[in-house]
Amino acid sequence: MRFLLFVLLFLSFAYALGLVLANNTEVGVNLIFSQAPAMNLGLLLILCLILGVVIGILLSILIFRVLQNKWEISRLQKANTNLQEQLTQANIVIDRQANSPTVEDAVYGSTASNVQDTTAVKMDNQPILTKHKRD
Repeated sequence: MRFLLFVLLFLSFAYALGLVLANNTEVGVNLIFSQAPAMNLGLLLILCLILGVVIGILLSILIFRVLQNKWEISRLQKANTNLQEQLTQANIVIDRQANSPTVEDAVYGSTASNVQDTTAVKMDNQPILTKHKRD
């Protein structure tokens, strides 16, 4: 990998040197609001190339971040939908369990919370166990 990077760096340096040597005429640069001093055309081409590469890299990073945020939003929306479905299913199971008959209902025929155990005392002091429904 380092060797490949070294080769690319060498080729770009050789290309820049070739541009400067091939275009050695002096040109004036008009920047609309000001005038830059006359400079070598090859150097001007290299500066414009470098400026274009830097701006391109910055824009590609910005666009990649926007796309990455969109991907993250869509992933989170899918996860949110999945969790909503799980919550709905859990609520259905809870409702079924709350409305299903309990063991006390099956055995005694009424709810344990509606049954109250009381002890009635007879005249001869022997307790009698009776069940009364609560109001």
